[in-house]
Amino acid sequence: MEKIVLAYSGGVDTTVAIKLLQEKYGVVTLTAELGQNEDLSKIAEKAEHLGVLKHYSLDLRDEFVKNYVFPAIMANALYEEKYPISSALSRPLIASKLVEVAKKEGASTVAHGCTGKGNDQVRFEVTIRALAPHLKIIAPMRDWSWSRDKVIAYAKKYGIPIPVKRNPYSIDQNLWGRSVECGPLDFPEKEPPEDAFEWTIAPEKAPAKPEYVAIEFKDGVPVALEGKLMSGAKLIQTLNMMAGKHGIGRIDHMEDRLVGIKSREIYECPAATCILEAHKDLEKTVLTRHELTFKSHVDQQWTFLAYTGLWMDPLREDLEAFINATQERVEGKVKLKLYKGRATVVGRSSPYSLYDYNLARYDIKSTFDESSSSGFVDLWGLPSRVARQLQMKKKKAAK
Repeated sequence: MEKIVLAYSGGVDTTVAIKLLQEKYGVVTLTAELGQNEDLSKIAEKAEHLGVLKHYSLDLRDEFVKNYVFPAIMANALYEEKYPISSALSRPLIASKLVEVAKKEGASTVAHGCTGKGNDQVRFEVTIRALAPHLKIIAPMRDWSWSRDKVIAYAKKYGIPIPVKRNPYSIDQNLWGRSVECGPLDFPEKEPPEDAFEWTIAPEKAPAKPEYVAIEFKDGVPVALEGKLMSGAKLIQTLNMMAGKHGIGRIDHMEDRLVGIKSREIYECPAATCILEAHKDLEKTVLTRHELTFKSHVDQQWTFLAYTGLWMDPLREDLEAFINATQERVEGKVKLKLYKGRATVVGRSSPYSLYDYNLARYDIKSTFDESSSSGFVDLWGLPSRVARQLQMKKKKAAK
């Protein structure tokens, strides 16, 4: 039999997919550890119990942070100015590992559990085809039109264990964030139930006293909390817990999916919310006005590529060449105040700071030459003044 490599989450859809695919293929499964707080050994046991040829459990946390999360931080990546693209960042990494395992196992085909309504099908398949165009791709839930009711009925018929769900939601999570959809969230006019959240406390129930944390950056990425150097994964995990207990990182978002659907999405991104806020502030401290203005457009385009599954497009790397150059000066410390659902920047410092106290101060010791301002103001407003005078002249003549 031909071999197929399945991206296996351990959920009901991909569990049923194993049995479906075994009718034609020898199935190899792959599960990626990205900080989703699941017991990978139990997922492996389940796959092996279902008779897969081989199961791979890959700890990709460090690779995920270094090669995907860190570039997103440097690009201030917020899709539609709200979503820190946590799930989107993980898909090209998982897809690349599917390709690696397929080559190692001599598989002709790879598979994933995405439906036809979401963005992940695009992210997986565009990446796979870019890396290995010879591989066939199967998406059983999409290609064979399997509804959730049909999946559950099939599982019961063949004695496939179905995970006991604690809630009606569809959840995906990794180090950078937790996304929640379906169930009560399908009604965007209603406030999300409290049981939709897991990483964050309700802001009104958060501690009455604020907590302060200093994030240190080097070359545009966080390297330390409160002066303690940490790996990227450890830093993000620590900040997720620290900010989550203050109710920080809850996002209720009306999102435009790539396939054209408007979708109500709930996200929990405590660490991402804090780090991105701090990073943007540090950039404003060290980059010029012209760099910041231009970079905002570059960041937006980079985020769009990552969100829409075009991680392998050369434009992403082109944009990163510019972004990386700007980050050489994004070094320093940002102090955040964590309080009742908000992460507020209350201090920043950098060896590359463009803030000059002697220029900015308002007393007589300022080194700013105010005598230059009169001529500057006159020239700055010259085009507007000439245009306005011409308009007034034409209106007067029309009368």
